[in-house]
Amino acid sequence: MKLEKLHLDKKNNKLILRIKDSNEEMVNTLRRVILEEVPTLAIEEVELFNNSSVLYDEMIALRMGLIPIKTDLDGYNFRDKCTCEGAGCAKCQVKISLKSGKKGYVMASEAKSSDPKCTFVYDMPIVKTLAGQKLEVEATAILGRGKVHAKWCPGHVFFRREVEMEVDDKKIKDAKKIAELLPEVFELKGNKLSVNEESLYMNTNYDAAKFDGITIKETDNFIFTLESWGQLSTKEILETAAEIMVEKVEDFIGQLEE
Repeated sequence: MKLEKLHLDKKNNKLILRIKDSNEEMVNTLRRVILEEVPTLAIEEVELFNNSSVLYDEMIALRMGLIPIKTDLDGYNFRDKCTCEGAGCAKCQVKISLKSGKKGYVMASEAKSSDPKCTFVYDMPIVKTLAGQKLEVEATAILGRGKVHAKWCPGHVFFRREVEMEVDDKKIKDAKKIAELLPEVFELKGNKLSVNEESLYMNTNYDAAKFDGITIKETDNFIFTLESWGQLSTKEILETAAEIMVEKVEDFIGQLEE
C-alpha cells in the first residue's frame, strides 16, 4: 500500500489521498477505524442552573453536545482509564461554562473553557433569547469514540475505486459532443478526445462507457476523501487511526501466541 496526496485544504479541513495497490477490505477498515475508533472531546454532561429561553433544557444540552470541540489527545485520558478512577479530574475532562442574559443570539464563542486549547471549533448559535431571558450552563466534555455516539466522530470519510479510461479514436463518432456532455472527464485536443487526468480522480463518470470507443477499467487504487469536523487535523486523524490499527493487530497476534 502506498499513499499519494492529491489535495489538501487546511482551511476546510479536507484531504484527498490516492491509496495505491490495496483492496476494498483494507481501505474500508481504515475508514471504519476513523469513524468509530479515533477519539475526540465532546460534551457528555450538562447542568442548567438557569434557562428561561424558549428551548427546553434537553434541547440546549443536545445543541451544545453536538458542537465539535478542539481536541488535545496528548493532554487527556479516557475517564475510565484515568488515575482518578472515573471521578473526573483535569486529566480526563474539560469544563465549559456559558452564562448569558442579553437579548439576541447566544453563541458558542461566549462559552468559557477550563482549557484554552479545547474550545468550540465553530461559533454556532445555541439559542435566541428575548429581553429578560437568561441562560446559565456548565458542561463537562470527555474523550469518547464515534462507535458510542456520533458526537465523538472526528469527521466524514469515504472512498471509491479509481478507474482508467481509454479512448479509441477510430470508434469515436462525435468527440466534440462527448467533451461538451462530460467536460469534467474529457477535453478536446485538436479534433481528438482526451481524458482529463488531472480532474478524473474527482469526477469519474461511468456514463462515459455508453459511448462507442470509450472503455472503463477498474484499478487497485482508491480515492480516499477525509473531511474533519475540526476537532483534529486530517493528519492527526490519519496518524491516530494508523496507530489504533497497529495496536489491534499486535493485540490479535499476542492473543494467538498465548
